Amino acid sequence: MKILSIDTSSKICSVSILEDCNVIIEENIDDSLTHSQKLMPMIDDILKEQNMKLTDFDLFACSVGPGSFTGVRIGVSTVKAFCDVTNVPVTAVSSLEGLAYNTLNSKLLNNENIVCSLIDAKNDNVYCGIFKNEDHKFIQLEDLCAKNINEVLDILGKYYSSPILFVGDGAVYHKDLIVEKFSNSLFVEDELNKQTSISIGIAGFNKYNKGIYGDSNSLSPLYLRKSQAERALEGEK
Repeated sequence: MKILSIDTSSKICSVSILEDCNVIIEENIDDSLTHSQKLMPMIDDILKEQNMKLTDFDLFACSVGPGSFTGVRIGVSTVKAFCDVTNVPVTAVSSLEGLAYNTLNSKLLNNENIVCSLIDAKNDNVYCGIFKNEDHKFIQLEDLCAKNINEVLDILGKYYSSPILFVGDGAVYHKDLIVEKFSNSLFVEDELNKQTSISIGIAGFNKYNKGIYGDSNSLSPLYLRKSQAERALEGEK
């Protein structure tokens, strides 16, 4: 199965082509340009490199957030347009689930691990996803949420008997607090904390095999909380 995978939910704009779970090509850009300037040229580059067109794909995989509000909208709207033009199915993958799949490349992962994905949401808040590793597939254990880091650590208390493997920039930022709370905490290697379209593609492939996919109407951003502008407006009122 040929998969075109896109992740624009972080400051990194990432696109890749996979054959099932095997990476054919990947391109990541982290610079001052906005995702609206970067995304389409990157897709065009990898399609030309592989002598492919959009109709050659069997599946699109798209990160729907949480993360950058603007970045998520750009990625989702782009993939929705691709679906409408090609009728290729799509899987929507949360950026938190994508980070969990990053841990497949960690030497610390085993079948006993609980995986906690944390994305920094500023002011001691994080986006959080809690997953169980089952044969290199990740089962979501709790609703994805946006909470204060201390509230998240309270939720994780019920899983303390198993080694908890943390991933994401939120885990890096709050590492000292996490270790203070859970002495058996594990943290992935530094390079695995960045969000990537490869993990989105692998997660998307697994979702497709479970029958979890749809068309452009099934794809929408996952925000978990209101934007900074909306919160500021509410504060003024």
